Amino acid sequence: MRVILTRPTKDATPLAAKVKALGHEPLIVPLLEIVPRGSATIPVEPYQGVCITSANGLANVPLLASVRHLPVYCVGPQSAAAARTAGFTEVQAHGGDVDGLAAFIVKHLAKDSGPLLYLSGAATSGDLEGKLRAAGFRITRVVAYDAVSTTPADLREAVTTSDAVLLYSPRSAALWRAAIEKAGCAQHMTKMLHLCLSANVARALPPGWPHEIAANPDEEAMLAALETLEPLPEQE
Repeated sequence: MRVILTRPTKDATPLAAKVKALGHEPLIVPLLEIVPRGSATIPVEPYQGVCITSANGLANVPLLASVRHLPVYCVGPQSAAAARTAGFTEVQAHGGDVDGLAAFIVKHLAKDSGPLLYLSGAATSGDLEGKLRAAGFRITRVVAYDAVSTTPADLREAVTTSDAVLLYSPRSAALWRAAIEKAGCAQHMTKMLHLCLSANVARALPPGWPHEIAANPDEEAMLAALETLEPLPEQE
């Protein structure tokens, strides 16, 4: 199958290699560009740890020098790998999503051991900050980057020649829908499989757009689901 990858180019490139290894033809059509905020700073606090809900939370490399000694708590293996690559040595991945990470932190960390630093984008798919504050934690959120929407120039050609698309967040699903409708390609969506990271992602799609939901909200489950997909039959 020919599979569209909508993630930012930096994230989509290693994903494309994995998709190709499964015998599919990946096509990178990014809907977002990650732009680090040059003005971002981390307030000096006695943090007990760093929280990230996306590997992109570590994309603003100049920010990290003062906090690399801290433990990192993240949602999954991709963000954990990014943390280790960025130079963090104590890295834990828990929960698979914002709710799971928040539940782990509430259960295993102490509120009186210091504030938590949350490195995020301007837009987030879950309210980690709110959940932890509600549980009595002090949390400092620093917006480290912006995920800026892009308009793929070759979207129509990509859609008409592809069998499936991978969607990793509600925002990317909403951007995909908007881009498809703007390009006048909505009629092709009944012929395309939408492989979604979670039910929240799938809910951002219109009714009638065929979709599958990964068994778990992580890339491993997405790739496992991709292995079982077959192209939709041509409609008469």
